[in-house]
Amino acid sequence: MIIVADNLRITGKSIAAAVDAADPFPVEDMVKRCLHAGARAIDINSGPLSRNPEKMTFLVRCVRNLTDFPLFIDTANPRAMAFGIDAAGKNGIINGVSLKPERLQAILPLAAESGADVVGYLLKEDGQVPESGEERMRVAVDLVQACRDFGIEAERLIIDPIIAPLSWSNGHIQNRETLEVIRRLPELIGIPVRSIAGLSNLTTGLSDPQQKQKWEAAYLPMLAAAGLDIVLMDVLREGLVTIAKTSAVMLDDGIFSWEMA
Repeated sequence: MIIVADNLRITGKSIAAAVDAADPFPVEDMVKRCLHAGARAIDINSGPLSRNPEKMTFLVRCVRNLTDFPLFIDTANPRAMAFGIDAAGKNGIINGVSLKPERLQAILPLAAESGADVVGYLLKEDGQVPESGEERMRVAVDLVQACRDFGIEAERLIIDPIIAPLSWSNGHIQNRETLEVIRRLPELIGIPVRSIAGLSNLTTGLSDPQQKQKWEAAYLPMLAAAGLDIVLMDVLREGLVTIAKTSAVMLDDGIFSWEMA
């Protein structure tokens, strides 16, 4: 699995203050910590940036100064998304699009024009999470078709089946369905379509760091075994990167070595 750090969030006070002041040092410090921890891509979560979407350029350039790894541009503002994808260059990834009509119309033309890969969330047209695996699969088919209608090949789509918070009444059941969706996606779409999942969604609403660590550490190897390609997670949470790496090694068909992880 490719490990994507989800630590660069504008909701963090130091990052928000840095963006407001155009101060690159707190942003660069966070990125350095993520890269040192083992991240091989960075999610730049700027929130809506409704007042100053051009600040996305500042954020992306701060990260680009430190790495050529893929950058996932994560914002609800289409204009900020355009700024971010332009600044990210060839390794910029749109995060993301769903079947919500307004989202399709705002994001897919940008993906088509820029040539950037795009994360597709398996959400219904009203933005709700499908409760069953079969419903998620139907959404996946519709999302692939929507992309093709805009001239975007399925190979450029990275499907996020949506991890449900365990705090939901049926969250643990939905997350078993998510594993099955990941397994079946390549057969359903007809190509080895990539998948991504946000591990931190699992413990949404949980404040105890040790509890977060326990549940995320339990689910992460299940995602690896299901064939997940990309995991978006808190790379600074102790032990998670090691679990991701060792899980990948144990699932690899090559010659095993103790030093591989």
